[in-house]
Amino acid sequence: MTGSEDSPSFRLAYVPGVTPSKWVRIWNERLPDVPLTLLAVSLAEVFDVLRRGDADAGFVRLPVDRTDLSAIPLYTETTVVVVPKDHVVAAVDEVTAEDLADDIVLHPLDDTLAWEQLPGRPAIERPATTEDAIELVAAGVGLLVVPQSLARLHHRKDLTYRPVTDAPESRVALSWPEDRTTDLVEDFIGIVRGRTVNSSRGRSAAQAEPKSKGSEKTDKGAARRKPAAGKATGKATGKPTGRSPRSGSGAPKGTKRGKPRRKS
Repeated sequence: MTGSEDSPSFRLAYVPGVTPSKWVRIWNERLPDVPLTLLAVSLAEVFDVLRRGDADAGFVRLPVDRTDLSAIPLYTETTVVVVPKDHVVAAVDEVTAEDLADDIVLHPLDDTLAWEQLPGRPAIERPATTEDAIELVAAGVGLLVVPQSLARLHHRKDLTYRPVTDAPESRVALSWPEDRTTDLVEDFIGIVRGRTVNSSRGRSAAQAEPKSKGSEKTDKGAARRKPAAGKATGKATGKPTGRSPRSGSGAPKGTKRGKPRRKS
């Protein structure tokens, strides 16, 4: 358990793009006496933070070194390309990596995507951070391919983004040091996995109180008691009625695919 037994607390790290507010709200509802502290940590530092014990658990991006860290994959993000609003890509609904072949595509040092082959043409220098790369996109230097959450995090009015259908995807996971799987970590695992407060797997699940001897006798007596003559036994006699099948959903609207023609 983090902190002293008299005053426990929980420290949760998270990398850029992850929004932990939903899980924090549930934590505060279930464990109001255990303060939860949020730590915004860069992608490059988050695993060291966990190993040093500066955080009890953290939202990270896969892959995770399973030698000493545990991880539970949570969700996979859509990958998008960030472009100026007047760029030709803004005229379509989605693109492929090949559609970006003629553009300079920035590759920041903190890139979260595992590329086998980078799309587009390389810039002269790699930006230090995704935030720096966004500024370069706004200046018309190039484009940037990132998880959608990072495009939203660094949103600008003069930029927009479109999905890249064949780009690598980023997966977000909950991670913690394997040798420090504390009771509070187990509580948080239960929350992110969607367990209810009464789940048998959650440490904070409500435990059934032992019955007194008097109540046990009462229960046993009730079990032996037969229904009085002439009274209904509760057995159903009617025939079950069928349910009407769900109506099918309509076909999805078509999307604009492919690279639009560039203006001459």
